[in-house]
Amino acid sequence: MSKDSTAKLLNLIEKQRNKKKKEKFSGTFLDYLQIVQKDSTAAKSAHKRLYESILSHGVEKFDESDARYSRFKSGTNVKKYEYFSNEFFGMERVVSKVMNFLKSAAAKGEESRQVLLLMGPVGAGKSALVEHIKTALESETFYHLKDDPQRGDPLHLVPRSLRKDFEKILGIEIEGDISPVARYRLLEDLDGKYENYPVIESTFSQRARRGIAVVPPMDANSQDTSVLIGTEDISKLDLYPEDDPRILSLNGAFNVGNRGIVEFVEIFKNEIEFLHIILTATQEKRIPSPGKNAMIHFDGVILSHCNEAEWNRFKSEHTNEAILDRILKIEVPYVLELDQEIKIYEKMINRSDFKNIHIAPHTLKIASMFAIMSRMKESQKCDILTKLKIYNGDDVIEKGRVKKIDINDLKEEAYREGMSGISTRFIMKSIDSAISDSHTNYITPMSIMDSLITQVKEQIISEDDKTRYLEIIQKIIRDEYLSILETEIAKAFITAYEEQAQTLFDSYLDNAECYTTNEKFEDRVTKEERDPDEQFMRSIEEQIGITGSSRDGFRSDVTAYMFSKMRRGDVIKYTSYGPLKEAIESYLISSVKDIARIVTKSKTRDDEQRKKHSEMVETLIESYGYTEDSAQAILTYASNNLWRDS
Repeated sequence: MSKDSTAKLLNLIEKQRNKKKKEKFSGTFLDYLQIVQKDSTAAKSAHKRLYESILSHGVEKFDESDARYSRFKSGTNVKKYEYFSNEFFGMERVVSKVMNFLKSAAAKGEESRQVLLLMGPVGAGKSALVEHIKTALESETFYHLKDDPQRGDPLHLVPRSLRKDFEKILGIEIEGDISPVARYRLLEDLDGKYENYPVIESTFSQRARRGIAVVPPMDANSQDTSVLIGTEDISKLDLYPEDDPRILSLNGAFNVGNRGIVEFVEIFKNEIEFLHIILTATQEKRIPSPGKNAMIHFDGVILSHCNEAEWNRFKSEHTNEAILDRILKIEVPYVLELDQEIKIYEKMINRSDFKNIHIAPHTLKIASMFAIMSRMKESQKCDILTKLKIYNGDDVIEKGRVKKIDINDLKEEAYREGMSGISTRFIMKSIDSAISDSHTNYITPMSIMDSLITQVKEQIISEDDKTRYLEIIQKIIRDEYLSILETEIAKAFITAYEEQAQTLFDSYLDNAECYTTNEKFEDRVTKEERDPDEQFMRSIEEQIGITGSSRDGFRSDVTAYMFSKMRRGDVIKYTSYGPLKEAIESYLISSVKDIARIVTKSKTRDDEQRKKHSEMVETLIESYGYTEDSAQAILTYASNNLWRDS
């Protein structure tokens, strides 16, 4: 390391060391009461502190104009919480349910005496969500009794006979008692003068086991309640009686997590006897102390998570009813929105050392399409690809149909959709494998499809699932990618594509409006009046299978949709109405498909073809995000697969 680098590092160390840290409170209980009188929020319950900590980052309702608003079931109160927005995608419903739980618990509703359980398939984000929730407390501070292993609320010092009077003066409610250790110190060291009891301010810290505790799953042989409630110090049993608080070592999860969070990882992997402490910790807000001491007050948020198989096994035992009654379950399904699923992989790749690898356009889309289709249920209303597009918010009308398929109808018939299928971990392993196997500095949709096929063959145990997944990749996704690729290559050939598409759109809309209202059409250039151009409208509509009697309905729908957008003041573009956009693009692309095929497939090109080919590659690089190598790779794939029979 150079001297300059060493000097810079030392400078950073000194700056951090000299940085003025916020001075934390340290005083007596009487001093603490003055703080509470000025600001009653200094004395918060665990649920309220956590709720307000997350809320402080910002929250907003989904606006009705938001493209994703209509995808949530009507009546669902879904909000966007800023604290989760850059970490979790497509999980707004789950996050809203978690926050509703915390909101009710913060108001001391029944939820404050419940365990929050996140249940879902592997790799759905349960543990990551809990981890992020715990992190919300890391920057928070709280006041507690000094040298109390339970870090109890200072207000618990107030004798019960005076609590009503204190509550009136302070404007807060006091519930709970000090721990046996704090009680011993109060009586023996302070002669019962609780106003002199030392109170300090601390920050929550998972690493320091201060207010945040984690209980990992344990087998029957290693399970010990001391993990939850601490133990007795055997070395002191010869010195003090069994009921003496001085023998207590209160270092269990419920001691450490008091005033904050206790997390149970894969909660139902533990034996039922190990979970009995939850019964009193929730409903009575008390936990047993080791040995023969009194019960200890507990105020904390209990979070847990498990997979569906373990949940079903646990609830099938009728002897578990008492614990089940103290659990509030929130299902955490896989993401079913394509755009949101793509964001998950973009985030994970950007946080890895693979972020410098070029990922060709549509590569993550192809992987995400497979993940989502594997999680979907078959529908009688549409095929699985159409369903994926509808779930993603695309305006889709299947060929031969007039009306759009309602997303809520699809969701109603597919109860518990998203609770099985391919996990995000499986997809990331496939992406990692594709990158590792690549001898270049890029990967393409072709390489990710090959990697997915390999992973399915090697990792999927069920033969039925394996057959279904391979069909999705090799047939549905491959055909869809070829369609995307054909469109993209053809677009690259069209000069001023956007302008041409908009011109076609405007012309169709003028004709359709006049046809629907039974009026004459005025030419935008010549200003002459004439009948709507039936042949032109049909040539557009036939691109998406709108024929015969369905034409009238389609034209009425397009006109009504556009008028509604105009009334709202929205900008009208050719992309505004999905089905019409698809028809216009198909119409445009069909006009250049032949030349695109010839130039792409030709091994020897004349000067004009070479010029067209170079312009196309340049457009793919500048407008679509390819590199020169990845552009050549997809063009080679197109020439071998797209127009094989041409």
